[in-house]
Amino acid sequence: MSLASDALGYLEPLYAVALRLTRNRADAEDLVQDTYVKALRSAHQFRPGTNLKAWLFTILHNTWRNRVRDDTRRQVTVDVDGDRVDEAAGQDAAGAPETPERILLRASLDADLQAALDELPEAFRTAVWLRDVEELSYADIAAVVGVPIGTVMSRISRGRKMLFQRLSASQVKMVS
Repeated sequence: MSLASDALGYLEPLYAVALRLTRNRADAEDLVQDTYVKALRSAHQFRPGTNLKAWLFTILHNTWRNRVRDDTRRQVTVDVDGDRVDEAAGQDAAGAPETPERILLRASLDADLQAALDELPEAFRTAVWLRDVEELSYADIAAVVGVPIGTVMSRISRGRKMLFQRLSASQVKMVS
């Protein structure tokens, strides 16, 4: 099997992470496509015998990080007749666009868990997702997000604790 065909086996998990990062179906599709293009162009840099999944997630995460950085440089605020347009229209409580995929994802996960996960700060949400859903090792997550392994361990621990606190609080509200 070739790197290209092996890499296609990770299409779904890459798309799931891209969707969590971008919170938009079209942007997630573009991000995954760019990830595969970059991976194929850099196939000569991949070391056989190493973790292909982690390598692809690293490319995906770096591509997304570069996009975010570039987008913040390009943002322009438009003021029409002194009135600011409500940028939150068509977005959920976390500020993410409502898409059919987000609705399906929320339906497939327990509603309380999904809400608690969406409320986590991005760094914690990403670390918890990559570990608990994508089942990457701590070392692989560190490589993907570009931080030391100790930071990954801390983010996962703190992220799980925040999830537990949010879920506990929502259970208390339901009982009251």
